[in-house]
Amino acid sequence: MEKLNHKLISGKALSQEILDDISERVEEIQLNQMRQPCLAVILVGNDPASQVYVKNKKNACVKVGIKSLEYVLPAETTQEELLALINQLNHDYTVDGLLVQLPLPAHLDSKLVIDTILPNKDVDGFHRYNMGSLALRDPNISPCTPHGVMYMLDSLKVNYHGKQAVILGTSNIVGRPMALELMNRGATVTMCNSKTRNVAELIATADILVAAIGKPGFVKGEWLKEGAIAIDVGINRLDDGKLCGDIDFDAALSKVKYITPVPGGVGPMTIAMLLRNTLRCYALNSIKES
Repeated sequence: MEKLNHKLISGKALSQEILDDISERVEEIQLNQMRQPCLAVILVGNDPASQVYVKNKKNACVKVGIKSLEYVLPAETTQEELLALINQLNHDYTVDGLLVQLPLPAHLDSKLVIDTILPNKDVDGFHRYNMGSLALRDPNISPCTPHGVMYMLDSLKVNYHGKQAVILGTSNIVGRPMALELMNRGATVTMCNSKTRNVAELIATADILVAAIGKPGFVKGEWLKEGAIAIDVGINRLDDGKLCGDIDFDAALSKVKYITPVPGGVGPMTIAMLLRNTLRCYALNSIKES
């Protein structure tokens, strides 16, 4: 058990450090009688998973003293109605961060929705300005999950120079910004998609593996390089109701130096970074106000 705990990268523990720091900063803001930081969340439709995510974000805001606004819209909300609400919140100086919970109903254009949010209120970091800034090595607001992964790796004092990093998944939410984060630190990055050949051979070269494809237990233990760091972003619910990641956790333990558990790994870091981004937006918007 001691050996197992030594290998685990606890997102719960690391995220609590971040939340404690945020709570102290918010308390200082209020002691100085300044405006309370505020995060607005828009939820369209009644997707159960999205409802849980929004509830978790709201609870986290309450814990650290960030004001939370929630807008729940019916599934049949039109594009025009959604964009009108976003523009209203864009122009509300008391709202610092704004996110629209994804995925959206099929009739709504998520790209247009994301790009309607002002870059300095885009707490998810998905706006093309923020993604482009990350690509140019001058990040403004970074996507939460990849940035949380970097925080975890930094906690291990990883020296990225010369390291081989392999990323499974090329989504705009995780895979692509994850590659940029690692490249910006000096790692050599290989990205794998559903058409990539010889995936097992590529994984075997990885000093750092980030799996984000949504396939339970896809990565086999024997594929992993001895002493690798395995970051599992996947969250999959099995038929028995249990959660598991994209990496065969039990089989990987004998090979890796460090690994993130599912649950309790990357998930808590995503919400912690969302609130950290909210404070970043607060700072940017406060400068603009003054």
